[in-house]
Amino acid sequence: MARRAEQAAGRLLAEAGEASSPVDVERLAIHLGVVISRSAFKDGDVSGMLVRQDGQSPVVGVNDAHSRNRQRFTIAHEFGHLLLHPGREVVLDRPVRVNLRDKTSSTATDREEIEANAFAASLLMPADLVHMELQRLPAAVRQDPDHCTSALAAVFEVSDSAIGFRLINLGLVS
Repeated sequence: MARRAEQAAGRLLAEAGEASSPVDVERLAIHLGVVISRSAFKDGDVSGMLVRQDGQSPVVGVNDAHSRNRQRFTIAHEFGHLLLHPGREVVLDRPVRVNLRDKTSSTATDREEIEANAFAASLLMPADLVHMELQRLPAAVRQDPDHCTSALAAVFEVSDSAIGFRLINLGLVS
């Protein structure tokens, strides 16, 4: 599952010519033909959603009450759903497919959510760039876990916890 997500993220980055950090999610949206819509959601637990309707551009809705880094992760997460999952059909006046990202998305209990999170991590923090940026840090920073995490989070424009999990998943820290 994580391998499929990593491969799909790598393909998207290669197709779009994104080879440096931080990854430009707005440019990737244009590449994918996705409209990004930001607004404050009434339910503060919802970070974002993906809405797909036949014949129309997919829309990623993002809760703009959340931090910029969280919004970036949410957008990448929704791209994962777009490329990997069909979504759940909701019938309004016509069928629409929806994926929601809420507080349960990060708890690693739903296969599609786990895979979309793995996709987002792979997209925003590609393994080769993480290795490269880690080696660029001064030795003193690399040896201090908190400083290392904060420095890499700033480079990739993600949260400290996101880069922390990525470093663990890449086997770079225990």
